[in-house]
Amino acid sequence: MSGSEDPDDELLGRVLLSRVVEPGDEVVGRWVREYGMGEVVWRLREGAEALPGVSYKRWDGLRARASRAEPRRDLALAREAGVRFLRSGDVEWPQQLDDLGDARPIGLWVRGRASLRMWALRSVAVVGARACTEYGAHMAAALADGLAERGWVVVSGGAYGVDGAAHRGALSAGGATVAVLACGVDRPYPRGHTQLINRIAEQGLVIGELPPGDHPTPSRFIVRNRVIAALTRGTVVVEAAHRSGSLVTARAAQKLVRHTMGVPGPATSGLSAGVHELLRGDAVLVTDAAEIVEIVGDMGELAPERRGPVLPRDLLEPGARRVLAALPGRRAARADEIARGAQTTEDDAIARLYELRSLGYVERHGDGWKLTRQAIMSAREDRSRS
Repeated sequence: MSGSEDPDDELLGRVLLSRVVEPGDEVVGRWVREYGMGEVVWRLREGAEALPGVSYKRWDGLRARASRAEPRRDLALAREAGVRFLRSGDVEWPQQLDDLGDARPIGLWVRGRASLRMWALRSVAVVGARACTEYGAHMAAALADGLAERGWVVVSGGAYGVDGAAHRGALSAGGATVAVLACGVDRPYPRGHTQLINRIAEQGLVIGELPPGDHPTPSRFIVRNRVIAALTRGTVVVEAAHRSGSLVTARAAQKLVRHTMGVPGPATSGLSAGVHELLRGDAVLVTDAAEIVEIVGDMGELAPERRGPVLPRDLLEPGARRVLAALPGRRAARADEIARGAQTTEDDAIARLYELRSLGYVERHGDGWKLTRQAIMSAREDRSRS
């Protein structure tokens, strides 16, 4: 905005452009940056000479749309629906969206009470296939639940499949979630998710670049994904085929130098082929929320060390484990025989045997020692879990 422009005029200009141009139009973004909002709107409204970078046919189309736009009416309709309009420079505007350069949103329509700027500071995108498997839906919901419990905001696109599972996972944990739509935020899409998106608006935020009443198109879904990528600290792809739109989000995140992560699936699953392709590149493999937070979080937010299950025998001292392992499985043995098997002295073996007896692992049989039924059952269980 130039210094001579009135803030209200600049606001109305952005609302008008949100009705006139498609999201992510870098040519129009460059016009606004170079000429200022007032000049761009004046040229569109008054029919002056075309701005550079577009054909006369396209310029006429933009002028026709501008002549029909009613920004004051759009703002009034938005207010009635509980929707506000944000623009760059507003207190609530997430500054990381400016990383998109001339492709950044002209503005954002926001439904919900929370501060988008504050929520975006600690947010992660969880995206994936619409026609996901039960595994994909489970993983998306579990990741979102875990992220929400750790105080992270889950961002997705509100679609069927992985998106919906991620939103539900965050909501079920009482956490925060943001749906980024490719249509007006006052008309939930897909319609089958009307209840879900309304719940997100009550508990979280529903945002989009398109004005009230606007409908989605295939191209709008694609350009919407750049907002998801720019808004968040990192993008996690749960399931995606080779040509999945969620890969567009991941590649946009990589271009913006955001973290990119993928959840592996079966090697035979076509729905995981796109994720595996990402993982062969620069994406990081993740399997739970703790691993995601370790990547996108602050220093010190480390995932726990991964170990197998703790088995009862693991809690014994090494010397006691060696003595226990030296006992025959089905008969009693003398202390000297056990000592030789454990490669220790007879006195040490006897001391360990009394320790093991107190824990219920062995019992005396005359001059010998024998495993208890508890110890035999425990050993079988340990083998089955190892």
